[in-house]
Amino acid sequence: MREALAHYFKRSGFGSETYSALTFTIKLLGIPFTFPSTANRKRALPLHDFHHILTGYGTSWIGEAEIGAWELRAGCNSLVTYWLNGSGVLLGLLISPRRVWRAFRAARGQHTLYRDTKPYSTLIEMSVGDLRRRLGIPAEGIAGQGNE
Repeated sequence: MREALAHYFKRSGFGSETYSALTFTIKLLGIPFTFPSTANRKRALPLHDFHHILTGYGTSWIGEAEIGAWELRAGCNSLVTYWLNGSGVLLGLLISPRRVWRAFRAARGQHTLYRDTKPYSTLIEMSVGDLRRRLGIPAEGIAGQGNE
């Protein structure tokens, strides 16, 4: 996962510094909205990034909507994960309802890392394949299997 996360950061333009930032900003129609980054969000964000890697869903608006739908069905554990994922799904339903619905359906029987008992320090050392098996995700991920 460590190597996959480095590749994810490089590809997406994100970095681990976002995990400890005091705030985060979302741009809608070019207008920036800044929110405080709560303790629950800081705990969820690295796991959310792992979910992107494990499922293959991207970080575009529609990719975030897909991962949001997947996480909602596979299992959230805090108000912030429900709120952020629900917001993403609502936007995604306007942009690409079929893709969001497919992502929601694909999560059937799968699990998120939000309720996993293993600490981040253990998860980062696991392989992508091992984590996919642990969460019930197909070996090749989900995106690209008629889910794009």
